[in-house]
Amino acid sequence: MTVRPASFPTARPRRLRRTDALRAAVRETHLAPSDLVAPLFVKEGLEEPRPVASMPGVVQHTPDSLRAEAKELRAAGVRTLLLFGIPARKDAEGSQAWAPDGVVQRALRSLREDHGDDVVLCADTCLDEYTDHGHCGPLGPDGAVDNDRANAAYARAAVSQADAGAHVVAPSGMMDGQVAAIRSALDAAGHAEDTAVMAYCTKYASALYGPFRDAAECAPRLGDRSAYQMDPANAAEGVREALGDVAEGADVLLVKPAAAYLDVVWRIKAATGMPLAGYHVSGEYAMVHAAAANGWLDHDRVMAEMLVGIRRAGADLVITYAAGWMARRLGA
Repeated sequence: MTVRPASFPTARPRRLRRTDALRAAVRETHLAPSDLVAPLFVKEGLEEPRPVASMPGVVQHTPDSLRAEAKELRAAGVRTLLLFGIPARKDAEGSQAWAPDGVVQRALRSLREDHGDDVVLCADTCLDEYTDHGHCGPLGPDGAVDNDRANAAYARAAVSQADAGAHVVAPSGMMDGQVAAIRSALDAAGHAEDTAVMAYCTKYASALYGPFRDAAECAPRLGDRSAYQMDPANAAEGVREALGDVAEGADVLLVKPAAAYLDVVWRIKAATGMPLAGYHVSGEYAMVHAAAANGWLDHDRVMAEMLVGIRRAGADLVITYAAGWMARRLGA
């Protein structure tokens, strides 16, 4: 009998890689339709859905087509929707963000009527889609976003969205103190128990948002958002931002982008243990489609690999424009 040293490599991993069934049996990371969040755009004044050229498969919805899409997503197993609104009228303050009859508020009411509590309705709580200058808050005399006025506006918008039926509000502006301002306003308005806050705790000033800005019609008319979104080179700062949002009352944390920042997803999950969402952003989504259209990549395999990678890095939820496609693939 031969006695091998304790350090001798006895495992033969290839034995468990030979077939699909064996690989599935020992798979460490699982992605389910209920882990996916579908971002949806609804635009005021449209008569029919309008495709977004830079995001194949994505449209600006009418109220009716939004309801139809939500039903299809629910049937595929996607139970969380993230709504972005595009109003017919924009102004310097972004006042349509908190209008009781605003485009998102009307959408929330109709979706709540259709699905009750069987679907989680999240509302983006920001101003860039609503301001005529495209920034995430009112501008001061120096042309910079006024942090405190922005927070006051976010608080008003969050309460309006909660009143309209949002289960979750998602402040994405990266203003200092935004979660505390929103949580305080929701509690004071009677939404302490029924409305959660999903904080964009770590949102980078990324070059990967271009197609989203086409879809949401929110590109800044002057300057950029580097002064309030994070430097892509910083990871430890992202963890500090996440811890700050936890202290302010966030219920769910969010990293954006996700696929290009998996190290940050991992760090924040390890540091907080909080429910965490990773946003597979428009540029990450569009690049796969563009490469596949040129025959350079296999769309299905690459898209699935990216989404599983976000989940593997520690995200509990994966926000992706491929949510419906991926859910149907998983259910096949």
